[in-house]
Amino acid sequence: MAINLEKGQRVAVELPMFTIGLGWDTNQSSTGVDFDLDASAFILGENGKILEDEYFVFYNNLKSPDGAVEHTGDNLTGEGEGDDESIKIDLSKIDPRASEITFVVTIHKADERRQNFGQVRNAFIRVYNAANGEEILRYDLDEDFSVETAVEFGRLYKRNGQWKFEAIGTGQKAGLAEYLNKYN
Repeated sequence: MAINLEKGQRVAVELPMFTIGLGWDTNQSSTGVDFDLDASAFILGENGKILEDEYFVFYNNLKSPDGAVEHTGDNLTGEGEGDDESIKIDLSKIDPRASEITFVVTIHKADERRQNFGQVRNAFIRVYNAANGEEILRYDLDEDFSVETAVEFGRLYKRNGQWKFEAIGTGQKAGLAEYLNKYN
């Protein structure tokens, strides 16, 4: 049975290989333009910065150099049930310099399209065993992000040799650029 997390809660992740599923639904856009939400993973060192540019995994860089983090591809519409984008994790391959993987979802061209996370509902991040589909943990974002165009859904971090997942749910108004500045 999956553990349902609240914002700020942490839980140990025992599996070395699993998938991060991210999902959302969008309201009808008054701008007449479809929403395109994008999941990204930032692989960070002890200093809180990306190890190297190639350790920023997103729709234009689907796999980290160590093979530990792999984005399964860009979903341009978010249509359908379940996960809208997924990121496969294999901690047995992770670069030894890595101490954190942060998962962010941004709205593509949010300012141009006048879109924000206040128009997004049913957003979640979950960790599941890809071998059998069993959901291990889940965090449903229920905050109202009325002006934010990017949200840090959660993070994996290593403390004393143990990987843990933390439910974050923190938004930014400046989109992906804000996170690139923060982690570069």
